[in-house]
Amino acid sequence: MDLPLERQVDDLRRDLPEHAALETLALLAARFPGRAAFSTSFGLEDQIISHLIFEHQLPIRVFTLDTGRNFQETYSTWNKTLLRYGQPIEVFAPQAPSLEALVAQKGPNSFYESLENRKECCHIRKVEPLARALAGTQLWFTGIRAEQSANRQHMHRAEWDAGHQLIKVHPLFDWTWDECVAFAQENGVPTNPLHQQGFVSIGCAPCTRAIKPGEDFRAGRWWWENADAKECGLHDTTAHQGLDPVVERMPG
Repeated sequence: MDLPLERQVDDLRRDLPEHAALETLALLAARFPGRAAFSTSFGLEDQIISHLIFEHQLPIRVFTLDTGRNFQETYSTWNKTLLRYGQPIEVFAPQAPSLEALVAQKGPNSFYESLENRKECCHIRKVEPLARALAGTQLWFTGIRAEQSANRQHMHRAEWDAGHQLIKVHPLFDWTWDECVAFAQENGVPTNPLHQQGFVSIGCAPCTRAIKPGEDFRAGRWWWENADAKECGLHDTTAHQGLDPVVERMPG
């Protein structure tokens, strides 16, 4: 009898090959047939994972969250990806009633006014669509790397996501930024031109800026907030466990 999903995480941490993204993707696609998915936001790491999935025809669903506030460069990269690989990318957008109510009551830029407002916007545009995207999924691949922030250095390549009740795996967890750049160049992977302008972590346009020399990889995200608040809820363990009172108050 198969182990419950949560109890498989320790085995995966031990068994997954280090620094071997393709092998990790292929192994888990076979182990979770029809139940594995990858979320892309078209940044460098995500483009590499999409390349591996599409080039090797791995049976992994690829989807994206269209928040409606992305950079034009991100949309262009999305188009180039479709043309390059000829494979569909599923799209999940915010629920219109929730988004319309938010903008009607607080305006289009309420996220600058408080942490609570920002998390409310992230919940409507990203967290709730992600829940729909992951419905029925047992394993979720992401582009998270340990180098991206001090917070993420304490994560593992394989984790249990209590909020979505699935296993979360980061195939590039132990890759460096320079290794990602080299791989993309050597394999002709379409990349977001914003990376050439100092953007390393690319989210919604109003909430992302280029980083300055010596700054943390995540410094360009929600730069007006304290560093320890810089997660949107997609990869926030406390939010997934229902411990974040701000997220709990968000409209569903």
